[in-house]
Amino acid sequence: MASPSQASLLLQKQLKDLCKNPIDGFWAGLVDESNIFEWSVTIIGPPGTLYAEGFFNAIMTFPQNYPNSPPTVRFTSEFWHPNVYSDGKVCISILHPPGDDPHGYELASERWTPVHTKEWREQRDEFRKKVGRCVRKSQELL
Repeated sequence: MASPSQASLLLQKQLKDLCKNPIDGFWAGLVDESNIFEWSVTIIGPPGTLYAEGFFNAIMTFPQNYPNSPPTVRFTSEFWHPNVYSDGKVCISILHPPGDDPHGYELASERWTPVHTKEWREQRDEFRKKVGRCVRKSQELL
């Protein structure tokens, strides 16, 4: 298990690497210079997608035992996507099979249900409109 000092050193290295070798469409910095465990990130919508030219801000919060446990990500910009809750929290668990978790780690309500893709499959125009509104709103905030 990584100690807090190991996690801190790793995060410092990863942030430094990101600054030296930026990734297209992604920016990261610290929310507060005294806390390496909380990053402010901006994701620019990739060309050729519904999110193209949008600027979406999020907070990545890393646990003290990182990298043994994953960070949490919460969009602070309005963001419409089936894997993002209305409060901006990114939900990875919905990609697991529906029903009860045989290991008891997740509630059935946290796991995949067919409802998550209903709008994308059956109301694609409405989905596109919602994403378009989020892109326009993100551009107005610049």
